[in-house]
Amino acid sequence: QVQVVESGGGLVQPGGSLTLSCAASGSTFDIYVAGWYHEAPGRRRERVASITPDGSTDYADSREGRFTISIDNSKNTVYLQINTLKPEDTGVYYCNVVPVVGTDSWGQGTQVTVSS
Repeated sequence: QVQVVESGGGLVQPGGSLTLSCAASGSTFDIYVAGWYHEAPGRRRERVASITPDGSTDYADSREGRFTISIDNSKNTVYLQINTLKPEDTGVYYCNVVPVVGTDSWGQGTQVTVSS
């Protein structure tokens, strides 16, 4: 089982930037795909972006432009940079890691609050 831990959230003013981290660990595994999801207050969890170990990315249509997903394979860590933060970016950001073998894993999430 892969363990996933997100970090990097916090309180940010509108227009600011933030980089979230998702660290995957466990017994020997290879990442098939990893993704970031956003759960705004009172709304369902939505996918923001996904990435594979070769760096191929896929963004939800509504997230292109201000969001950048990246991966450091040597650290099994996936990042999500969010620029020009808006109040609607508030919520819990979750990371999902799908290993080549086995079931996917979710982290506990990291809270992002965009407010002045």
